[in-house]
Amino acid sequence: MTSATEQILIRPVSTSEMDQVIAIDDDACALFEQAGLRFDIGPTHPFARSEWARWTQAATEGNAFFAEWPGVGAVGMLVMGRIDGAPYLDQLSVRTKAMRRGIGRRLVSHAIEWAEGQELWLTTYAHLPWNKPFYEQAQFSVVPEPACPAGIVATLVEQRRWLPAPGERIAMRRPGVA
Repeated sequence: MTSATEQILIRPVSTSEMDQVIAIDDDACALFEQAGLRFDIGPTHPFARSEWARWTQAATEGNAFFAEWPGVGAVGMLVMGRIDGAPYLDQLSVRTKAMRRGIGRRLVSHAIEWAEGQELWLTTYAHLPWNKPFYEQAQFSVVPEPACPAGIVATLVEQRRWLPAPGERIAMRRPGVA
């Protein structure tokens, strides 16, 4: 018997599907609001425009992905990139109606495969029960800012400038496989 997670198809996002990428991320952000984090960032905000540009570039390069359920369509998204030459998990979002069904784990596994044995970086919130612990289960660990590469520090600075709860933004790294 096939599990729901095994039925999930991971496929590249085309640049014509960017509105759907944004819609999935916006839907997932409802969870942040429930935790008291209010994102007052509209589509013309500098952070949103920068994010849109990165995600569109990732889609152009084949580094943005949907998680699809047969008969349902895209229920999750993953955007990968590179910072200082190292693989970087830029964004992972799952629609609220599809959360807690293994889709996020499947997308993290895809990110790890994408990194091809190299160390994999990400930035996230430390204080939310579904962020840091979720990535720790995938063998990511917190890296103190002084030990982070310059590009990761710059990413944290930019996120802390625009996102709520700036003091809770952290960097995490999954070691590479030798």
